[in-house]
Amino acid sequence: MNTRLTRTLASVTYALAVLCGLAFLGTGATHMLDDGAVCVRTDFWRNATLADDLPISEGVNVSSSAASLCQDSPSVGQRAADLGHELPWLLFGSLALLLFSRLLKTVLSQGPFTDAVAQRLTVLGWFVAVGTPLTGLVVGWSQSWLVGSMAPIVGSGPTVTGPMVLVLAGLTAVVMGKIMGEGVRMREDLEGTI
Repeated sequence: MNTRLTRTLASVTYALAVLCGLAFLGTGATHMLDDGAVCVRTDFWRNATLADDLPISEGVNVSSSAASLCQDSPSVGQRAADLGHELPWLLFGSLALLLFSRLLKTVLSQGPFTDAVAQRLTVLGWFVAVGTPLTGLVVGWSQSWLVGSMAPIVGSGPTVTGPMVLVLAGLTAVVMGKIMGEGVRMREDLEGTI
């Protein structure tokens, strides 16, 4: 299956994986060397009533939607937690794109219905299915800890953020990889009996 689209897609996904990897390294380096303020948003006060002197109509209740907290001289832990807000998704995206690029290169070299393609699809699926909630947990807990370090009343705890629908896509890829693997084995058995 050596089509122009597959070759182009394999090259583009590899380039995007490298670009995400470089963004991961660059963002990490610039954030750790930066001496500016660290800011985080929290929904802890989302139902808190705002000041009474706002120009609103009578009978209207006003509540805040989110609070932005900033620390002018952040500690090393706060700066690292700020990195935990961006870096995990960049790393996850880079590795997922790299696995997808390897899958496409295997399709180009061996064809689409081979055991190697089925295995690579299964590995990609497990990576996405397990990596999405783990990455979301790292990001959510980093943000929660950062908010708790700036406003101790809020506290911190494990939270999961991000697009959890990717777990379904990952599990679908795992199932498709298993189906393809069984199909390859059935074809090999059939060819062996003829």
